[in-house]
Parts: sequence; C-alpha cells; structure tokens
Amino acid sequence: MAKIMVQGTASSVGKSILVAALCRIFKQDGYKVVPYKSQNMSLNSYITLDGKEMGRAQVLQAYAAGMEPQVFMNPILLKPTTDKKCQIIVNGKVWGNSSAMGYHNMKLEFKDMLKKEFDKLEEEFDIVVMEGAGSPAEINLRDRDIVNMGMAELVDAPVVLVGDIDKGGVFASLAGTMLLLKDEEKKRVKGTIINKFRGDVEILKPGLSMLEDVINIPTLGVVPYFRLMLEDEDGAIEFNKKKKDGDIDIAVIKLPHISNFTDLDALTIEEDVSVRFVTRKEEFGNPDLVVIPGSKNTLEDLLFVRESGLEELIKEHSIEKKTVGICGGFQILGEKLKDPYETESTVGEVEGLGILDIETIFEKEKTMTRVKATSNVCSGEVYGYEIHMGQCQYGEHSKSMFEIYNENGKEVKIKDGAINDKGNVIGTYIHGIFDSVNFREYILNEIRKEKGLEERKSRAYESLREEELDKLADLVRNALDMDEIYKIVGVKNK
Repeated sequence: MAKIMVQGTASSVGKSILVAALCRIFKQDGYKVVPYKSQNMSLNSYITLDGKEMGRAQVLQAYAAGMEPQVFMNPILLKPTTDKKCQIIVNGKVWGNSSAMGYHNMKLEFKDMLKKEFDKLEEEFDIVVMEGAGSPAEINLRDRDIVNMGMAELVDAPVVLVGDIDKGGVFASLAGTMLLLKDEEKKRVKGTIINKFRGDVEILKPGLSMLEDVINIPTLGVVPYFRLMLEDEDGAIEFNKKKKDGDIDIAVIKLPHISNFTDLDALTIEEDVSVRFVTRKEEFGNPDLVVIPGSKNTLEDLLFVRESGLEELIKEHSIEKKTVGICGGFQILGEKLKDPYETESTVGEVEGLGILDIETIFEKEKTMTRVKATSNVCSGEVYGYEIHMGQCQYGEHSKSMFEIYNENGKEVKIKDGAINDKGNVIGTYIHGIFDSVNFREYILNEIRKEKGLEERKSRAYESLREEELDKLADLVRNALDMDEIYKIVGVKNK
C-alpha cells in the first residue's frame, strides 16, 4: 500500500510540520490520508473524543488530513517526568512508568502491536504519512528501534530525510546521517529535503549538486523558512521569538516540566497581544496577565517557582491584576499539594501559593476527558480537554469557575476550576481554554477596559488553523518536487 516516512537528521528539523503539509496536500489532491508516528516523546498531549491520550503533533496532522484525531495515529506516547523517567501511554491509556533504560529494554515488546495496527491503516486509507523521531543515526538505539528505520523496515516504507539549514551544517548532517546508516537502510532513503532556508536558492544549488554526488540520493526540494500560526510540538523553543510589542503583555511562567504549552497558541493570534516566557524574576516585568501553564511534575515545578523568586512576584501581581492557572498551574495557585502515592514526584507535600482556596491530592488514576462547559464569567460554551492526576478539594472561600455539562459525549454536571472573590484570579483543569473564543475575548477585553483600550472581537482559532494549513500546503507544494514525491509514495499525482 502507499506510504511515505519523513525522518530527520535531528529533533526539531521540521518533520512534524512537513508531515502535516503532506497530509494536507494529499487530501487536497483527493486521497484519503492518515498521519502516523509509532512513538512520540512529548509533554504536549491531547485527549480524543473517546477519552484517550495522544501527542499534539499528530493532532495537527490529523486536522491537516481532514480527520478527527485518534490514538491509532500515535500508539505510543512517552511523557518524561524527570531526565531519566517517563510515563508510558499505549493506545491512549496509561501503561505504566519506567526508567529510560527500562523502556529501551522493553520496546521490542510493542513491535507486534505496531505492525498489526499499521496493517489496519493500510487497509483503510489510500496513503499513510509516517513520521520518525529524532534521527535514524542514533546508532546506540538502533537495535531496538521502533520509530525510525526499525519502523520503516517493519512496514516496508520508503523514507525521505529532512535537514534543517537554519541550524547550520545541513550538508554535513545529511551526509553524516547517511554515512551511519546500514546499507539496507540507505536503500530506503529515496530523497532529501532541506528545510527552513532563508535567502536565494540559486546560491544553494551548487551545494545540492555536490551533496547528491556524495550520497547518491536526489534532493526533493528546499522549503523556505516560514512563520504560520500553527501549533508546533517544539513551539516553546520559538515562543520568545514571537512579537513583543503588543498593547497587552502576557507573561507565561516557563516551568521546568511545562506541558501543553499549545494552550497559549490561541493568544498569539490576537493582534494586540504579546506572549513571552518568564524563567527568572528579572524577566517578570509588569505584565497585564500572568499564565501558569500545565506541568508533568507539579510539586517540583512549584518549588522552582518558590526558589526562583517568582512566587512573591506572582502573589503581588495577583492582588489586583489577572492571573490564570491551567491544570498544574491551577494546582500551584492553591493552598496545598499532596502526593501520597508519589504519582509525580517524591516531594510528598508542598504548600502552594495560597492565592486560591483549593487543595490538591494526587491520585493513582489519571483523568482524561474531553469536556464542554459553561462559564461563571462569560456567555457561551467553553471547551477543551482534561489530563491530570490531581483532584481538587474546595475550601470555604472558593467557588468554581466552570460547570462541565458534557464529558466524553455524556451529559454530566461537574464543577471545574476556581475564581477568587475579586474575579481576577482564575484556575481551571481545562486545557485549550483560550481556544474558546468567548472566554479568550472576555479575558482580553477585561484587560483592554482596565488599560483604556478599545474592546475587540476575537476570532475562532479553528477557522484560522484551516486557513494556515492551506497556506502551508501551498508553500510546501511549490517547494518540493511533488511528481517525485508521488513516485516515492507509489500513487498517481492527480
């Protein structure tokens, strides 16, 4: 069946966004296409309509393919909890926790499952666009690989190799990667793509010819450097490069174990808003809104906030100005956090910032739900998803922020989040809350009124995403030799 695998010379070379582009191109050309990444490592995850967890990169790729995200697009998700440990998600459910070495030794146990699930995709779809992870030249991992050449061999997939010229050394990285592959692996690589190029491609052409002579593989195209309003799995790296001159200044506390920073993407589409990361008290400044995002190790990240000196600044800011905590950030705003089962860390119990009257207890079971809710401060529906181990208990002086009325398609009546008496500090478990246009518009217009600025209407993030995906497809289609891409895939270019 028709398939193509995008591998890279390193992490962050643009594999994920190029897979999204190919998915949209194939969809535009009339094919039923699906993205696939056998194993992803990320703290940015998402909850599907049936309450299962998957990586965010495959979510964007699913939208590019015109599909609702489903876990078969990312059957294994690794969520690091420390430098050497991670939580393992298999087919959308928590499989367990493991050390890095422990998981490395057990990876081959998943091989039969991956092959069986992939075979189903080939039966159902015209084209499968696969994504590797990191680099296939990580020779220390080769014997147990299930995501790069090991996966390509398992399903007999042709490979295109992507290098990032913006990092420098792109010719060396492409040639060096090929050098370290086995002979049978080299035969799988049908072409290379140079990504993130700035400048005149004519100057680059002699290098492309020399590279082809060295590795005996054609260059399929040079993709120019671009900025589109699309979420990126490695978007946290790029965040501080976004515009910084908006009338509304939003400071995001960049926690050491920050997760689901895609929650912030919808804020960046607002023309008068600047979003920046803060890691030190010297960077805090005088923001209009402070956001404390999600975390995969909330207790240790709370200690970071305390030890870095940011705690006092957040408390002082929250006396009068707006603060929003999402998931782990919500828990950090509370009175106390308890982890009796060492679910996230060995810290045990920590005093929170004490800004909201809630207490969090970390449980053994993870909550994973898609939700719809009403808000106590603005009209209209809010929506998103919840992924958390902690459960909150409300104190005498706390009131809920939202009422969830739909959870994974079922009618419910559950309170979520909290808001202080002044209404300027809000916490919630709902990831993607700023995607809800009514809530985003409410928060930002409250700030605009406080600053004497004109109120604005906010735009639906989803409609913008569709437009940006089409722009991405046009850009990549024009940059690549699509006739050759279709030959590699094994279907006709319509």
